[in-house]
Amino acid sequence: MKIPAEMPRLKGYRFPREIVVYAVWAYHRFALSTADVEDLLAERGVIVSRETVRKWVNRFGRHFADCIKRDRPAAADKWHLDEVVVPINGVKMWLWRAVDGSGDVLDILVQPRRNAKAARRFLKQLITRFGQPRIIITDKLRSYIKPIRQLAPDADHRAHKGINNRIEGSHRPTRKREKLMGRFKSLRQAQRFLSAHDQINTIFKPRRYRLSAISYRHARADAFGLWEDFADEMAA
Repeated sequence: MKIPAEMPRLKGYRFPREIVVYAVWAYHRFALSTADVEDLLAERGVIVSRETVRKWVNRFGRHFADCIKRDRPAAADKWHLDEVVVPINGVKMWLWRAVDGSGDVLDILVQPRRNAKAARRFLKQLITRFGQPRIIITDKLRSYIKPIRQLAPDADHRAHKGINNRIEGSHRPTRKREKLMGRFKSLRQAQRFLSAHDQINTIFKPRRYRLSAISYRHARADAFGLWEDFADEMAA
């Protein structure tokens, strides 16, 4: 495929912005490997290596995630916190994740510990960015008790595994991608990928079962509009 002249090259890159943006979108929106994205582009006549796709994803996935974080509406004041094991090179790491009352991911943090110090670090990061919550829901991990009492003394802390199901579903895309990628190779790689992946999924995966067909199409159109706006910033 001959790249049209109206698709100017992205500064510092051989390919136009539209191709780079499409590759990043396809990788994060669907459960695809870099080799899958390479094949999608090849079918369209764009020949790149999977290593090039990986570099695009690492570089620009973070850009889109930062834009989404910057422009997202205020988070609900009801937070769900949970932690899940993420094996990295045979070492047990912990992925700390927070979602709001709507189920949208607020933030994630990969840490080597599952103790009060780790809980405090994650909670402090959340409060610095979103302010004080009204309700915090966790499982029965006792490491949450002291940090919440110190950092969010006015919050209603509810520790019960049965009422924290909202966040359990948010771990499923991570498990799917983890399997596809053949495990994460380092803490830095896991943090970088999941920070971008969770934020991009926030806008491209509305809860379809709660929406009519027309409402879902409007939500999808809004997501594509935001994506295009963020792509324009990338070019600038």
